[in-house]
Amino acid sequence: MRAALAALLALASVALSGCSGEFSSVRLTIASGSTGGVYSKLSTALAGAWSRDPGVPAPEVAATAGSLDNLERLRSGRAQIGFSAADAAQSAAPGAHRLYALARMHDDYLQVVVRDDLPATKVADLRGLRVSLGAVDSGVKLISERLLSAAGISPSSDLDAQYLSLDSSVSAMRAGELDAFFWSGGVPTDLVTDLSASVALRMLDLGDVLPGLRERWPVYFSATLPASAYELPGGPVTTLVVRNFLLVNDQVTDEVATALLRGMFAAQDALVAASPVARSIEARSAIETTPIPLHPGAVAYYRDVKV
Repeated sequence: MRAALAALLALASVALSGCSGEFSSVRLTIASGSTGGVYSKLSTALAGAWSRDPGVPAPEVAATAGSLDNLERLRSGRAQIGFSAADAAQSAAPGAHRLYALARMHDDYLQVVVRDDLPATKVADLRGLRVSLGAVDSGVKLISERLLSAAGISPSSDLDAQYLSLDSSVSAMRAGELDAFFWSGGVPTDLVTDLSASVALRMLDLGDVLPGLRERWPVYFSATLPASAYELPGGPVTTLVVRNFLLVNDQVTDEVATALLRGMFAAQDALVAASPVARSIEARSAIETTPIPLHPGAVAYYRDVKV
């Protein structure tokens, strides 16, 4: 009897060991985004969560310029997971690897941040100013140039245009070397909050430009950015919203994709601790990833949880 019990315990130990090591050979790199941005914070939180559940070796979190850079890394295979805004994903060119979505994540608000000592109150007032349009290969650059085009503004002839990451834009604004910058991200973004403590700022209202922009690019939505987001003068402003996706490429198997989603939803408290925008992540809206198809492993997960 004792021998039989010992044999059963040994088999159970082997089974548990095999289960815990099921994903031990998986190697993942997450294309995150600009340091200090929401993509970066969520990527770091996800890497930690996934190392616990489903137990993959700690994924590498690669700092990038943003959505366009992330998409290129996914298509080339330099990363297997990455964040992208829907507009950038929609315009992504084909590559060596096919793209799939794991989930719709949070929504980004376009934030046009201007020094409060300048008279600018709308996009047209940016003419002649020193303006950062986002880092090269970023989704911010894509969306800012589309907005300026809808407003009839040429970055090359109407602005002193610069192409800086969020942290570089904040540093330049703090040093008095920049008048305004575009940022598309979750609300609030900590670097913008920190900047507002030392530099008087305001957000531009985009209401006069959005109808023309959305007519040309229906992927965008309009929304109100509440005054409480940053406690800036001027009250709430009208801005645009773009969805964010968590993407993978075809290097990720069905089993791994399903396991990553289970781990992500199980770790939502950790994601919220990393960024409050994670409160909006839930399974029912996560399936809304058009125009990027859901990964077959993601489809299996959502069916299993009866979405």
